Amino acid sequence: MTDNVEMKKFTTVNFLNFALGFLGLQFAWQMRIILSAPVTEGLGADPFIYGLIWLAGPFTGMVVQPLIGALSDKTKSRFGRRRPYLLGGAIIASIALWLFPNSGNIASALHLPTIFGLIIAAIMIWVIDACINIAQGPYRALIPDVVPIEQHAVANSYISLAIGLGSVIAAATAPFLKFAFNYQMSIPAQFIMAALAFTLAMTWTCLTIKEHSSIDNKTNDEKTYQVGFWQSMKEFFALSPEVSKICVMQFFTWIGMMCLLIFFTNFAIHTVFGVPDLTKLSADTQAQFLATQTTATNYSSICFAIFNLVCFVIAIPIGILAGKFGNKKIHITSMLSMVIAYIIMGIFKTNPIVVGAGMALSGIGWASVCALPFAMLSRYIKPGTEGSVMGLFNIFIAGPQVFVCTLVAWIINKSIIQSGGYLNYHYEYSFFIGAACLLIASAITAKIKE
Repeated sequence: MTDNVEMKKFTTVNFLNFALGFLGLQFAWQMRIILSAPVTEGLGADPFIYGLIWLAGPFTGMVVQPLIGALSDKTKSRFGRRRPYLLGGAIIASIALWLFPNSGNIASALHLPTIFGLIIAAIMIWVIDACINIAQGPYRALIPDVVPIEQHAVANSYISLAIGLGSVIAAATAPFLKFAFNYQMSIPAQFIMAALAFTLAMTWTCLTIKEHSSIDNKTNDEKTYQVGFWQSMKEFFALSPEVSKICVMQFFTWIGMMCLLIFFTNFAIHTVFGVPDLTKLSADTQAQFLATQTTATNYSSICFAIFNLVCFVIAIPIGILAGKFGNKKIHITSMLSMVIAYIIMGIFKTNPIVVGAGMALSGIGWASVCALPFAMLSRYIKPGTEGSVMGLFNIFIAGPQVFVCTLVAWIINKSIIQSGGYLNYHYEYSFFIGAACLLIASAITAKIKE
């Protein structure tokens, strides 16, 4: 195959076909974020154990995604370079999504001690996160493979659209069915829905997007770059001191973000609705709180739907404002709005309406976090090195999660409340820690020169 392959311009239908697989991926990821807490707690996970289970995300993000990205660059098959990883990751993740909420039943069927249900659930979480990363890296790399360079920005916009829409649908489906038809969708059923969405959507994208099957269509510049990867990284960081500032800013930003993403469902169940730590209670006592826990889980889903809907709606206006006033000013303003939201949620922790409003306000910051740090970084990236540089930048997204999954989870686990004879935890502390880190990120952003 020749090096120069002329690519046909994508139509709207092509872009929709391309983005559908990412919608399914985000659907599955959002369901894992919202519902992993009640499943693992039901199997005996306290806040610290839950945090350790969440380590699956950062470790697979830092290890699996770069590794699979490099492998997909060198893959040569009749199905293309990226599609085997897209579809393979989706299928394996879907199996794990089905098994995860049934982990306790699997342990019982195998006549294993109760603790093995939690072990199986933890393994399934790691498989889900690994497979999502297996699909996600090659998916991003598929853009320069199949989309003309002048349409790359549009392709990324469609992926952003898919992320927002997939998150909203995943979070809102169960609460909507309860509200409209008084039908409460079980947690296992919601995970089956996510598994089907992931597999079917990714299959559709793999069938409708034509990919070149050879790895020989790389330019000589790209091949040379791969040989000197680490040298190129050193050269990249040497381009400007602003790059290091952006990376440190991203590190503290994502500590703040993960304080919400990891702990909000637990916060909703145990703090907003006052359900005690069920792992320390008998089965009969747990049953007394089942209805409240279900209500709280639906409430968490609604809050995440609002959070992602605001992000979806505000994304384009934030881009326009950033173009007019600069990335730095808009990003600082957006992050400070999230700081205010976190503090409000932490103070008015038992008021569902105020907490819901705080989640809506946080969606503004989330829209900025998803876009503007990458826009700041892109000014310093050498042409032809975008994929590898973004892979390195991902370390400053995945790395902070380790901090949240360990230290923040440990702090919450040690912050015990005794109320009405029941054990509970100060989950609101995650918001105060997150607000402090976002303030630090804002201060670092102020020092970045544009």
